[in-house]
Amino acid sequence: MTESRFILCPHCKAKTRVKITQDTVLKSFPLYCPKCRNESVINAENYIITLIQTDAKTQC
Repeated sequence: MTESRFILCPHCKAKTRVKITQDTVLKSFPLYCPKCRNESVINAENYIITLIQTDAKTQC
């Protein structure tokens, strides 16, 4: 079985609800953190997370 990891929030470093494996590629992915309620746009490849845009406004 392949290893999977949770993506950590770039703001508060808490676990988000998104899991990725080593071969997962995300481009311009809107990542939401339920703990701090911030949304960030990220890229992810080989477990390396790159922050594109921070504090994107969430719709209420």
